[in-house]
Amino acid sequence: MSLPGDTVAILGLGLIGGSLARALRSSGFARQFIGYGHREPSLRRGVELGVIDDFSLDLDEVIERADILVICAPTLVAADLLQQILNRVGHDSDGPVITDAASVKGNLLQAARQACGGNMPPRLVLGHPIAGSERSGVDASDPELFRHHRVILTPVEGNEAAAVELVRDMWLSTGAEVVSMGVADHDAVLAATSHLPHVLAYALVDALAQSENSDEIFRCAAGGFRDFTRIASSDPVMWRDIAIANRDALLNAIDLFSEHLGQLRQAVADEDAAGMQETFARAKAARDAFSVVLAEQGRGTKT
Repeated sequence: MSLPGDTVAILGLGLIGGSLARALRSSGFARQFIGYGHREPSLRRGVELGVIDDFSLDLDEVIERADILVICAPTLVAADLLQQILNRVGHDSDGPVITDAASVKGNLLQAARQACGGNMPPRLVLGHPIAGSERSGVDASDPELFRHHRVILTPVEGNEAAAVELVRDMWLSTGAEVVSMGVADHDAVLAATSHLPHVLAYALVDALAQSENSDEIFRCAAGGFRDFTRIASSDPVMWRDIAIANRDALLNAIDLFSEHLGQLRQAVADEDAAGMQETFARAKAARDAFSVVLAEQGRGTKT
């Protein structure tokens, strides 16, 4: 479904917001794209690059002009911005369709219900594209960023069916694969597959950087270290906010990993060759199976 003559507003014009605007423009999904945020230089840069057509620093103006509002701000900022929007539009069934691209859904669902007296706004459809880069800012935006990547929508009871379909069609037009999932399931899965790996990468790099031999360690680091720690170059503020917003699910993931790491440490201490080999073999088999799934999806083996 395309929307000739409509306007999409991107609230937060960084990597994700800029890439979405560029992808939607390429697909012809919408006619006009406007940006909103507090950093005027970034918004002006978006106009210069042709990512957006116009921008405003006035949230009321953006809400009035837009048919679709896409919140692409960091997780905690997104929740605050969502409440500001809902305080203005409430349960207006004639208002814009609202969606987001934040990495955590539970805190946004809670923010929405708080703003609407415990109810779910019918035209709010929460979502999360599983795509990104360690680079940030509108200059890093890429219209192909979402192609062959998964977007998770988390519709809930009370959502307007047409709004869910519209948001689904929006992401499909970027070349993404769109699936649906419960809010709690989404946050648990992302804690294990995305949030925990980032925490581990940050912790490993920080620990080694503070060691006595840090200079020599980093000079001699090989490809495996480079590949595993690449995500530690991601925006620290964004990941701080994700860790706070998804605290409970992330703690569960950390505890599960810590338990298994403790078991592996004991196997190393005991020189338990059979135990170590069993762990490594299980992990290899699981990772090889994951590689097959990625290849079947046309996404290669890059994670």
